[in-house]
Amino acid sequence: MSETLTEKINWFVACTTADVPENGGVCVKYKNEQIALFNFTRRGEWYATQNVCPHRMQMALSRGMIGSQDGEPKVACPFHKKTFSLIDGHCMNGDDCSSIKTYPVKIENGKVYIGVLAQEYARFYY
Repeated sequence: MSETLTEKINWFVACTTADVPENGGVCVKYKNEQIALFNFTRRGEWYATQNVCPHRMQMALSRGMIGSQDGEPKVACPFHKKTFSLIDGHCMNGDDCSSIKTYPVKIENGKVYIGVLAQEYARFYY
């Protein structure tokens, strides 16, 4: 027998689309995590990231400013102006700053769903 760790996405209802301001963000609590959810209306896209800014470990990204840099969507921490990609979470300032976690988002029937990874073990019998 062999065990392998696999990951699957669990989708949870975060809020309705009307709960998030256009071109702005909100903080969503999921279990012990705070997730920043963004309605990037100018791009017609939704994004979700961790809410904590890794620069000073402050729960602030949901209040950050969103925009684009070279066509890539980003969020800037409202306190320190560190910017992070909303696609993959890398720091876009060019300095030595940690990346942030990103989450998939989907919209169905006016509800916003955020996907979180759930780990499970798969057992294989030979």
